[in-house]
Amino acid sequence: MKSMFRFLKEARGELKKVSWPQWEEVSRSTTVVFATVVFCTLLIYFADEAIGYLITKVLG
Repeated sequence: MKSMFRFLKEARGELKKVSWPQWEEVSRSTTVVFATVVFCTLLIYFADEAIGYLITKVLG
C-alpha cells in the first residue's frame, strides 16, 4: 500500500513537468488527423471499388 502512494506521488510530480499543448495546437493536430483519416478512407474505398470492377470485368 505504501508503494502505491509513493507511485501516485511520483506520477503527480512527473505530470507537473509535462509541457501540455495549447488549445490551438490540439485543434490543429485534430484537424490534420481527421483529414488524414477521411483521405485514407476515401482512397481505400475507391481502390476497393476499382478492384471490384476490374475483377467483375475479368471474371465476367
